[in-house]
Amino acid sequence: MAPGLIALIAALAVAAAVGLAWQRTSGRIRGVSRSAAPSQAAGSEPAAAVLTAAQLGQPLGERATLVQFSTAFCAPCRATRRILAEVAGMVDGVAHAEIDAEARLDLVRALGILRTPTVLVVGPDGRIARRASGQPRKADVIAALGEVVTAP
Repeated sequence: MAPGLIALIAALAVAAAVGLAWQRTSGRIRGVSRSAAPSQAAGSEPAAAVLTAAQLGQPLGERATLVQFSTAFCAPCRATRRILAEVAGMVDGVAHAEIDAEARLDLVRALGILRTPTVLVVGPDGRIARRASGQPRKADVIAALGEVVTAP
């Protein structure tokens, strides 16, 4: 076999592995580390943060808030918006807030948002409890919300 063909096959195998790993983790809702240091190295998980009504531009939900960071040309953002609005409508006291990532670079940087959509599940006290990068599944949003929602 020619060395060029071997290199091509190896490159395709690596690309397929990276693509499968990306697809597997995209949209997965995970917990947020509360022990992260305030100053992180580039690419590390941001410290647990508290979001306020002023930062969101609307009041926090009485029981929880689903916060979505979006951009204008993000196709998965539209589907994520529908999912989060539907879930927020199913549970009393849960609000849905959408933030334009391009307009709020201060929050994007402070929270370590690397792609859109990014979804944050925020408790009634404003603490970020869960996050997902990419479009989450509706069932995963409901499960994450169930862990955060406080009794009425």
